[in-house]
Amino acid sequence: MQSPMRPCCSQMLLFPSVSPLKVQMPALSPTMEEGNIVKWLKKEGEAVSAGDALCEIETDKAVVTMESNDDGILAKILIEEGSRNVRLGTPIALMVEEGQDWKQVEIPPPDAEATHAAAAPVLPSAPPPPAPLKPVTSGLLRLSPAARHILDTHGIDPKLATPTGPRGLITKEDALKILKMSPASKTSPASLTAPSPVPSPSPVPTPAATPPPLGSRPNIPPLSVPGKPGAPGTFTEIPASNVRRVIAQRLTQSKTTIPHAYASIDCDMAAVMQLRKDLAKEHIKVSVNDFIIKAAAVTLKEMPEVNVTWSGDGPRALDSIHISVAVATDKGLITPIIMDAANKGVQEISANAKALAQKARDGKLLPEEYQGGSFSISNLGMFGISGFSAVINPPQACILAIGTSRAELCLCEDNQTLRTQQLMTVTLSSDGRLVDDELASRFLDKFRSNLEQPQRMVLA
Repeated sequence: MQSPMRPCCSQMLLFPSVSPLKVQMPALSPTMEEGNIVKWLKKEGEAVSAGDALCEIETDKAVVTMESNDDGILAKILIEEGSRNVRLGTPIALMVEEGQDWKQVEIPPPDAEATHAAAAPVLPSAPPPPAPLKPVTSGLLRLSPAARHILDTHGIDPKLATPTGPRGLITKEDALKILKMSPASKTSPASLTAPSPVPSPSPVPTPAATPPPLGSRPNIPPLSVPGKPGAPGTFTEIPASNVRRVIAQRLTQSKTTIPHAYASIDCDMAAVMQLRKDLAKEHIKVSVNDFIIKAAAVTLKEMPEVNVTWSGDGPRALDSIHISVAVATDKGLITPIIMDAANKGVQEISANAKALAQKARDGKLLPEEYQGGSFSISNLGMFGISGFSAVINPPQACILAIGTSRAELCLCEDNQTLRTQQLMTVTLSSDGRLVDDELASRFLDKFRSNLEQPQRMVLA
């Protein structure tokens, strides 16, 4: 009698698992800490060659196309389209070599800490019972305004929070964490630490809220509840995009670490206005801002001591002149760069500026198109702003703020007659560590001469 057949080893290993190659969230800009998956350009099972576009990733600056570094087959997409706040280094996809069965790819266990913000939605389940909250009583409690508001609003004892901020500060994230761990957000601190052993046989009416102790901050305005109409005095938190968060960080860094100095000067725009009219007759359309970019670049070429940046070790002289031009987009302000502006004509600068501005509004700027500028220009003249002071874009040394042009009567000293001038106010914000007041004044005087005499820019 024959014994029953057993599968041999070759049959058992007919479909072995395939060890994949991880595709991780890359750093697509120097300040990028996390990114959003906008769109996958390849599908699972599709062949991929080195240099092929895999997906579009929204960084802290723009939407950038991520290219593959290897040849193979896209076996598994781990992070779906629309996932936000994916940390650097998080595996977003798996690839296998050509010839391997991509359907038998071995999916590694997810890293909960790295993918917490980009996890795929799952069906709701009963949450585990929260761990008992133990108050922290060591030292004096220090709370941020947002944390104090959250804890006071929900009646939670601040001693239950674990501070993670600098010098033992309880941050907003600490308050939200303790709020999620709390069994009931409206439960008083006494009920969290010492619950009554005997439940009440009959429902007890809710007692009136006790007034806040003297010296504490009022609980107004309270946080509005999502899905419900806001009551008077409430507010709604708006999630910040990656671009907005980086802008906030950079502005704070600039105003707290750079000693800003300001100087203003008026420029007569009559010659530029006349030259624009003459060029328009030849069907050459250029803007006033194009002449401003050219004038700034030529002035930097004539005064290389202003074309510097600040590094950790001190000043650093730059060999090239790249002008960063501020462009307003729906997601925030970004500064695409006119490369080698001093050696370009006004018409070429105009074409580059228009193309970069459109790419910035579409979120399609490449990293090299907005990184590495040496001097910035911000123009609010088209909004009727007469003059303003801009914030320096570190590590640059200066930024030039442009106001609108205005007609003013002035007295000619030669024949003592009145004439109308088209004046435009420009304000230079300079880093006092690199550009002192005397150097800033000379730069503005040279800039005005170049702008008021456009023919000088051709000869520079």
